[in-house]
Amino acid sequence: MKYRPQIEMGKPLYSGIHTFMHLPYVQNLEVDVDFAVIGVPFDTGVSYGIGARFGPSAIRSMSQRIRPISPVHQIDISEYLSGVDYGDLIVHPGYIEQSYQAIEDQLTPVFGAGIVPILLGGDHSISLPHLRAAAKKHGPVCLVHFDSHSDTGRSKHPERMWSHGAVFSYAVDEGLIDPYHSIQMGMRGTTYRAGGLEEARAMGFEVLTTDDVRDLTIPELCRKVKERVGDRPVFLTFDIDFLDPVYAPGTGTPEVGGFTTYEAQKMLRGLAGIDFIGFDLVEVLPDRDPSQVTALNAANIGFEFISLLAVKRRDNSELVTKVEGDVSYEKMV
Repeated sequence: MKYRPQIEMGKPLYSGIHTFMHLPYVQNLEVDVDFAVIGVPFDTGVSYGIGARFGPSAIRSMSQRIRPISPVHQIDISEYLSGVDYGDLIVHPGYIEQSYQAIEDQLTPVFGAGIVPILLGGDHSISLPHLRAAAKKHGPVCLVHFDSHSDTGRSKHPERMWSHGAVFSYAVDEGLIDPYHSIQMGMRGTTYRAGGLEEARAMGFEVLTTDDVRDLTIPELCRKVKERVGDRPVFLTFDIDFLDPVYAPGTGTPEVGGFTTYEAQKMLRGLAGIDFIGFDLVEVLPDRDPSQVTALNAANIGFEFISLLAVKRRDNSELVTKVEGDVSYEKMV
């Protein structure tokens, strides 16, 4: 059985229970599922504005008008993929280590079933347990990271080391990320000290500031990302503050001088062909955005993630068909 968005002509898109894109709500891992959209309503790791725990529900609500066909990729995602809304993971507000363990434990069987998780955060600290679960299946993965902060800080206090600003340094320490084939892009804004990004580069990451990205065309940027990761398994994380606050005012640590929604869409679309094994979309704080434009943009970014999986599946199937056709022709000759 293939799971697909439950929409039909004549039925109002605003009706029904608000799952992501009207995907069926399914929590059975023993079914035919290629990807699962999963909420992680957790924001105990934030350092400034709280409220991202309400991000998953806001994103789901604003996803109701997204239909399954991408006019850019010319693809119907439901033709190539079976996908579900898996609901929300259980977390423990105020208890960050216990929540990390719970997130990892709940995601481990998702990866084990060969399902690609698409997490809706929640603050960016949820990426650490997500990567821990991913590494059990895939080993160290490449990181493709859209953000205005590198999130490679380190705490001076071992008993208080976890936060959304110190995710990927510890992921490197734990061997979850291959930093020498990973890339971070969009970094900007003021810092506590000079040379902060050099620490991320010293870990092995390729780090592009907003100015670095602006100096490239979008096709050049996408080629750079593809060359960096090659054919390795890739984990993509998108902090909504990659966008300028005009397009994403609903976030806890906004930085001016960012990117438009259209630019972000073009960047993501240009990554088609990469072997993505997991995605997360974080830091949507709906209480700061009564217009809901932040959640709307986040929902459409989530659709771009799913489209990337569909394009990869389509291209692989076309390649198999071509190879089989060539073999048949050779046999005929």
